Amino acid sequence: PLCTDRCGDPPAWAARLGAAGFLISKCCFPVFKAKPGKAKRARTIFTSEQLARLEQEFARQQYVVGRERSLLASSLHLTEEQVKVWFQNRRIKWRKQSLEQQQAKLAKMGLATPQR
Repeated sequence: PLCTDRCGDPPAWAARLGAAGFLISKCCFPVFKAKPGKAKRARTIFTSEQLARLEQEFARQQYVVGRERSLLASSLHLTEEQVKVWFQNRRIKWRKQSLEQQQAKLAKMGLATPQR
């Protein structure tokens, strides 16, 4: 049942969903509360200059390690971890774009296979 006596009125979305009688609230069930420990890391917002330089380096080489990563991070005022993760994410994006381009070429030739 709704825990309105402990939590107050149910949220507006509960009424929209027609959740009458079975709304589970985080306040009444500690298992649903956020786990103690490390706080969630804030998302890094890159400047346009940083992104341009990172893209330039990615075009030159898709993997940056060791001293090169350290120097790049330092010159962009980022941590090595931020640079490493940016390159990981960029490689994933590149692979996805390459796959889509290949599928588009095959579709144009009439050889496309259905996607899974």
